[in-house]
Amino acid sequence: MHPRGKGPRVSVIIPTYNRGWILEEAVDSVLAQTYTDFELIVVDDGSTDDTRALLQPYGQRIAYVHQDNQGVSAARNTGLRLARGELIALLDSDDLWKPAKLARQVAFFDAHPDAQICQTEEVWIRRGRRVNPKNRHRKASGWIFEPSLALCLVSPSAVMLRRGLMDAMGGFDVSLPACEDYDLWLRISLRCPIHLIEDALVVKRGGHADQLSAAVGLDRYRIQSLDKILTNENLTRQQFRAAAAMLQEKCRIYASGCRKRGRSKEAQLYDALAAKHRMRAEAQS
Repeated sequence: MHPRGKGPRVSVIIPTYNRGWILEEAVDSVLAQTYTDFELIVVDDGSTDDTRALLQPYGQRIAYVHQDNQGVSAARNTGLRLARGELIALLDSDDLWKPAKLARQVAFFDAHPDAQICQTEEVWIRRGRRVNPKNRHRKASGWIFEPSLALCLVSPSAVMLRRGLMDAMGGFDVSLPACEDYDLWLRISLRCPIHLIEDALVVKRGGHADQLSAAVGLDRYRIQSLDKILTNENLTRQQFRAAAAMLQEKCRIYASGCRKRGRSKEAQLYDALAAKHRMRAEAQS
């Protein structure tokens, strides 16, 4: 999808796993973009359905890569290793883009050469019906680390970022089977503002059974991410206290659930983790 003789400006990466029933719509929404200087990389993370056969008719319009099932983080990282563009755009295989999505974000970067990452607003569809996001899901713009601690305020399908930033971050954390996006956007939001284009240029579809975000117990992965950030990142005192407070609250809720289910030893581990970071936060007061 890019002029001959040079690499593409944008690399689009779609990770997919057994999404043959919906994947073509995502691919078609990329190929219908008004901005055409891009490559589309579809990383098949070990699908056992008809994904490969469905994608064959696209021929050279897409780059198809198959790998053993390793999870969405590894799939996106595979796409990143293959990407040739200076700008990276991600699309989940159950979401769609409106035709002007890439054009608007490329224009934003052209107009803001210091910007490293931006996202757009979204239309939310749940079980085939449009719904309005609750206030707590409302996207912010700028330095959004603290507002993003409670829950993820950045959508992979809405993001475009410079390749250098993604390389500097080391991609997605493959140790996280879920909430890997929460983790990456938090780490990025410590380093640069995340800008928002207020037009809804993404259709975010949910409510189906195979969504990772619908799984039970996801807070344990957010806790894992917060523990890593509190341990490894250079936080200001305010950022540390805010992140430690959020970790303690998530540990309290998760440990309570463990006790209700008879998992007392697991609950004790989260109690201890919360206590460790509470003492660290108090020491900074």
